[in-house]
Parts: sequence; structure tokens; C-alpha cells
Amino acid sequence: MDKFKTVLNFANKQTNLGFGLVALLTAGGEQIFSSAVFRCPCSDLNFFYGMVFLLVPALALLLLGYILSKKASKLLTGACRRGAALCRWRRLTAAGAALIQISAAALVAPSSWIAVALLNGNYYECAMTGNNVSVYARHLCGEKNSRVLCQQQLHRFPCGTGSDVPPVDREDVLLRLRAHSQILGWLLIASVMLSNLLLNCVARCTSPISYLQLKFWRAYVQEESNLIDSYSAKHAKELAERNLKSFFGQTPPEVIVTPSSKDWEKISSLYKFSTKGHYYSTLHRYVESWQETDNEMMRMGSVISSEHADDTPAVLGFVDEGRVAL
Repeated sequence: MDKFKTVLNFANKQTNLGFGLVALLTAGGEQIFSSAVFRCPCSDLNFFYGMVFLLVPALALLLLGYILSKKASKLLTGACRRGAALCRWRRLTAAGAALIQISAAALVAPSSWIAVALLNGNYYECAMTGNNVSVYARHLCGEKNSRVLCQQQLHRFPCGTGSDVPPVDREDVLLRLRAHSQILGWLLIASVMLSNLLLNCVARCTSPISYLQLKFWRAYVQEESNLIDSYSAKHAKELAERNLKSFFGQTPPEVIVTPSSKDWEKISSLYKFSTKGHYYSTLHRYVESWQETDNEMMRMGSVISSEHADDTPAVLGFVDEGRVAL
């Protein structure tokens, strides 16, 4: 799991190649899985066996994408405690927009698995030869002389043995199934690419900031994410060493300032960008709002400090923690 997350973190840093790298790794895994594990039973289990291999790994990859998503963890952590506040329409809209962004990133691996599996054709070929729909079986067997025998022994075709149907007719049926599978695979790829293009176009067109500022924002978010991990680890180590020295030495502990739970909550919520505040994260907003201005008035961030900044606009959500949220 750690190695897999390291690879995805690398993909996260490469914003232009992140989705492509995840898709490539998934495609390679599917090829290995198909050749080393998959064996069509050539029995009444064909349909369920083929569908399980086609869909269940995709479902597992989808769930793994949600599990490894940092944005999903941000959205869910403490949600039950803030249940009443989340019921507001504005918060629900923001949560829905964030869920769409999380799902878009999580769907990369499962859609890649299904697309490559359909192009390969083995799973679909096995599943559809076990289909008990008579109309579909007649369509596959066509008007051949061995039509009735073909329908009866259709489940034996993927194995190539145990069937009395002529090899030419059997190969014709398998070629037709493979063609159906590959057509579905290319349609899925085209649909995913078109959806991604449309979402990116809408996000770019409705963005309230320019391209260069958006590029700077993405760079800032990545650097802040890297630094907060290192600073947190360093501070936790210092606090642990202080406590251990105090315990074993039976001496009063040194003073180490640690942010309060309220402060942690302010910088942990999802961020809403505003051109008025020009802040690039909840941490940036918190630090700027904490300082006093010359007229001794607290500077207000893009979101009122007493509220959670969890209503991220859909048009800019892809900036938060990169294109592949972990």
C-alpha cells in the first residue's frame, strides 16, 4: 500500500501526466491479471465469472481511490459532529461539488481497467458466451447450419474444446464477440475523454483568475502540502522527545507551542477562493487573518472566520491538492 501510494503521490506532482500515469499503471496491471489469473470456466458460470473479473476489480479500484483521497478525508473528518451545520443548502452544494471532484479523480483507474479489459476482449467473450438470452444467442450463431448446436454449446467456445460446432463457425462467433467488446471499449474511452475535455473547458472558462495566476496557485498548493508534512513531522518529533525527556528525567517539560484544535480545524477545511482576499489556501487565509492591520482591525479572509471554508467552487476545485487528490 505504501509503495502504491508513493507512485500515486509522484503522479500527483506531475499534474499534466498524473491521470495518464495512473491509467497506464492500471492498464499494465489488467494485462498481467488477465494473462496470469483469468481462466474462463466454459460452463454455466461463464457470465458471472466474466462479469466479476470485468467489474469487481474496477469497483475495488474506485473504492481505493476514495480511500486514498486527501480531499475525501478532509470532507468526511468531523462531518458527523458538524451534521447540523452541513445541512445548510450552501454547505450541501459545496459538499456535492467536492464529491464530484473526488469522484472524477477516483474514476480514472476503474474506467481504465474496464476500457483495457474490453479492448482485450477476454472477459466480455467469456461472459457473453454464458448469456442465457435466447435472442442474443441466435444473433451470435446467425443463420449457420449448426445454429441449434451453436446455441446449446455456446459456453464451450472460449475454451476451444468440448464442442461439436465446426471450428470455422466457432471462430466466427468469437470474432463477433471480440468486435462487440472492442467497440464498447473505444466508446468508453471516447466518452471519458470527451467528458474530461468538457469539464476542463467549463472550469477554465468560468475561472475568475488568469492562467498564470492559476499556475502559481497550483505551485503554491503543492509546496504548502509538502512543507506542512515536513513541519508536522518535525514538530511532532520535538513534542514527543520533550515528553519522553520529561517523563524519564522527572523534570518539568519545556514550553512547546502547539496549535489548538480550533486552529487545526480552520486550516483543515476545504478552501473557497475569492478574488477579494487573494488567499491561496485555508492556511494562507488563517495566517493573514491572524495578523492585525495598521488600524488595529483584524483582516478578514475570503470566508468569515467563524464559518468553515468548505464550499469550494467546482470551477477551481481541481487546483486544491493537485489533479490527482490523495
